[in-house]
Amino acid sequence: MSAPTVRAGAAPTAVRGTTAPRALRARLGTLAGAAVLAVLLWRLGTGVFLDGLRRIDAADLLAALGIGLVTTVCSAWRWALVARGLRIRLPLGPAVADYYRALFLNAALPGGVLGDVHRAVRHGRSAGDLGRGVRAVVLERAAGQVVLAAAGLVVLLTMPSPVPVGARHLAPLLAVAVPGVLAVVLALRMNRAPSRRCRALRAVLGEAREALLSRHNWPGIVGSSVVVLAGHLAMFVLAARAAGSSASVPVLVPIAVLALLAMALPLNAGGWGPREGVTAWAFGAAGLGAGTGLSVAVAYGVLSFAASLPGVLVLVARRSARPPGGFGTVAPGPEPHHAPGGHYPRSPPVPVSREKYAPKESTRLARRALPFSAEPSEGRPTTPESV
Repeated sequence: MSAPTVRAGAAPTAVRGTTAPRALRARLGTLAGAAVLAVLLWRLGTGVFLDGLRRIDAADLLAALGIGLVTTVCSAWRWALVARGLRIRLPLGPAVADYYRALFLNAALPGGVLGDVHRAVRHGRSAGDLGRGVRAVVLERAAGQVVLAAAGLVVLLTMPSPVPVGARHLAPLLAVAVPGVLAVVLALRMNRAPSRRCRALRAVLGEAREALLSRHNWPGIVGSSVVVLAGHLAMFVLAARAAGSSASVPVLVPIAVLALLAMALPLNAGGWGPREGVTAWAFGAAGLGAGTGLSVAVAYGVLSFAASLPGVLVLVARRSARPPGGFGTVAPGPEPHHAPGGHYPRSPPVPVSREKYAPKESTRLARRALPFSAEPSEGRPTTPESV
């Protein structure tokens, strides 16, 4: 998710060479999500898809907005805590607004992560450190995924679910073996002779430990992640009721966990694709009907999109508040005082600092500003977003 950096004098083709594989992966993920939807529509028909849309009413939309408000505020608070652990200032109000905008862009644009990329770059530039801004978003999303995986493992092991019995017995062994193998690999790599990559890895792990596991941050991060997960589960139950499913909550919760885990896969078109496929399979395996599962997944996607619509208001407000020129307008100064006879009084000379207006330093900083630079420097224009 981090934007590629360019050294002064580097060729523009380096940027294109770095971003091309990422753009290709995003397009392949979008195509994979569209292919999953095409297969579902071919096997189950378009009537099931449209049935999930027709059953949603105004009460469901209002409930989705309420659930979305709770989950968005908690997610923004988690983001602010992680940013504070990285020593970046992020007030809760702007964090909520940026999170709403990111959710809308994630749901409206292909790939499902462009909104997170946008808020990472914007926050990094406004804070004066693009790298830390990007790492704050990555760690915030990673914390939510870790809590989802841990809670999902507990739910799938303790509650009846469509997951086969053999996989349930294998899951605890994997849960213990995978972290152990990763810990051994990291220990072996760090015990080698220190290299540039090892030093960078140690620095990243130190930042992650300070941002996520410090005694001031981890209770709030875990608590907010649990509330966000509960909100997503409530949204799934609401979608099931809107789609006409009469399954009980204990039956729906494991299916919802599987759907949320499928949504974390980078193979979707604006969040659509694996969620619908896994939900249809899980409903069919539970004896509730694959068509009903597809309708529930469609209703969930529509309600989630409705919950992100306040992000449109944030986009409009930020765009209308931005000056036409892109930079801050200069306030008009006081009218000059006319001396008798129509002559202006001579102002005393003001000493000029050579250091402040050194052209070489400003030119060097301007070269380093591609494509996204957020290093504050004296004498550079200030955008409205960084004020």
